[in-house]
Amino acid sequence: MKKQFYLMLLSTLMSFQALAQSITQPPNGDNQKSSVTQMIGLVKVTIDYSSPDVHGPNGEDRTGKIWGEVVHYGFIDQGFGTSKAAPYRAGANENTTITFSHDVQIEGKDLKAGTYGLFLALAKEGSSQWIFSRNNSSWGSYFYDEKDDALRVSATLQPAPYTEWLSFHFEDRQPSSTVAYLQWENKRIGFKVSVPNIHQLYVNKMRDELKNSTGFDHRNWVFAAQYCVANNINLDEALIWADYGISGAFIGEENFLTVSTKALVLRALKRNTEANALMDQAIKLPTATVDDIYQYGRSLINEGKNAEALTVFKYNQQRFPKSTFVTTLGLARGYAATGDKKNAIKNWELVLKNIPDNRKQFKAQYEEELRKLKG
Repeated sequence: MKKQFYLMLLSTLMSFQALAQSITQPPNGDNQKSSVTQMIGLVKVTIDYSSPDVHGPNGEDRTGKIWGEVVHYGFIDQGFGTSKAAPYRAGANENTTITFSHDVQIEGKDLKAGTYGLFLALAKEGSSQWIFSRNNSSWGSYFYDEKDDALRVSATLQPAPYTEWLSFHFEDRQPSSTVAYLQWENKRIGFKVSVPNIHQLYVNKMRDELKNSTGFDHRNWVFAAQYCVANNINLDEALIWADYGISGAFIGEENFLTVSTKALVLRALKRNTEANALMDQAIKLPTATVDDIYQYGRSLINEGKNAEALTVFKYNQQRFPKSTFVTTLGLARGYAATGDKKNAIKNWELVLKNIPDNRKQFKAQYEEELRKLKG
């Protein structure tokens, strides 16, 4: 009977203990939880951490004692847990963690997508180390084990404006990279996160999107193809996408946008003869505007194909005889590019007489072009 009573009592106490552990209380030491996220294109980078302050949990002033003391040097035995050589936890309380939605590079070194415990091994002199650990669920660094390391990278401690609370930030945000850094008191230390295959990730995303409702608009096939050309990637499939924009079942349209896009892909594939023939076709389509044809002529000049550009500008004037500005602007550029100063000057003078309101900001540039021709 006694044994049964004690078993019941033990069971009750354990139930109360489990209940007590689930009660929500303020964070340990009032070190508030924080989270910061930065996108690098499609890649999401999130750092979750608890944020201690310079003046400590009881209000004590730790100014001058953060770096090298609170943020201890190297690896130490903290007197608790299984680790006898623990780095700084890069925050307070639970593991500071960093999560990558896709594979990335840290300071040029590969790191797989996932969530990692983030630790800092501060050096008294020379380079410190950021440690990305597969152990992301422990309390602090008391159970740190180097066998769990996924990656270590070097870092340099730098001066920074005073910051009361330890905080993580992102800066130098580029299309395919950013710099994450920890700042506290009067120092900061960071690491670069890069996505070397950023364009391929977009292409993969576009490919998936074209299989759903997004693919029911011919323009989206065209935009996907144009992205590939702009970034010189996935060109063979881009040609298929461009073709589908023209002749895809139910959605394809033969217009200047779709046909000229296919020509762009062909040119990127070094199939210039086919590309040129297709552009000759594109500018004659009913959907080709005076501006479309003018921009094509400009692109030919940029490629050094001045005679071909002049031919296009002349066709533009024939096609749109009532245009008093765009076609004349094209002829002025075309004649100047081919060395016909007389006709170039004539057309630049007409350009200056017919500048529309939305081009007035370029008047000085046009005047300079005329001045150079007159010498």
